[in-house]
Amino acid sequence: MNRALAPLLALAVAAALLPMQAQAGRSCEQVKPTPDVIVKGMRMAERTSQALDASGARVVLLARAGQDLSKYGLRYSHLGFAYKTEAGPWRVVHKLNQCGTAIAEVYRQGLGEFFLDDPWRYEAAWVVPTPEVQARLLAALNESPARIVRLHTEPYSIVSYAWGRKYQQSNQWAMETLAAAMEPATVANRAQAQAWMQSKGYEPTTLKLGPLTRLGGRVGSANVAFDDHPNDKRFSDRIETVTVDSVFAWMPRAGLGAAPVTLKLQ
Repeated sequence: MNRALAPLLALAVAAALLPMQAQAGRSCEQVKPTPDVIVKGMRMAERTSQALDASGARVVLLARAGQDLSKYGLRYSHLGFAYKTEAGPWRVVHKLNQCGTAIAEVYRQGLGEFFLDDPWRYEAAWVVPTPEVQARLLAALNESPARIVRLHTEPYSIVSYAWGRKYQQSNQWAMETLAAAMEPATVANRAQAQAWMQSKGYEPTTLKLGPLTRLGGRVGSANVAFDDHPNDKRFSDRIETVTVDSVFAWMPRAGLGAAPVTLKLQ
């Protein structure tokens, strides 16, 4: 079996083990969740499910605040596609980095698993796509695992270049998969997906990262790389990458979805 498909086809991983195996949008610390973390995560999942049911949506772009990115002017760290199954429960398809490595895979999980990763803030946010976008995404998410991951690139960098193909981070995979869902007849590879994103006016976030920050990140973390960024941008401290915040600003602007909705656990 293709290794990229195995996580998507596998049975759900035990919640107590998941944070030790695959993470995105948060620090890579192998810490078993406490009972309090589990209770809060499940409560967050329950409230999110209720709110999504009330929205009438079938598919949303769902985000979480896995780590504190406020120094970069960002509120959320990671997004995936949440969709309502015929059986009733919501499922999330998203890309997760294998902790401590430079590779990632695509997973299908429940809302509980999505929020059991000990987030920085118990806050969810989502964008409800237009009916047309929802229909196309729902069709794509119900395809075979091989089709769902066809634009997946295993090499991972948390700051991968928005218009590059050497690496692919979680939010970038989601955007490129959205492009393929919207134009299945013409988007067959990552270059074509990125061309569609550009044609729709998507603008990545530009992070201001100096040489010492870049060096520290590259040396200290297997999942951080900058060599896919153009030299003129990298050496002028301009790191362009796909972020939740930029996607959520773009969706309404491009006429693809509504304004973001937030939900905080009190």
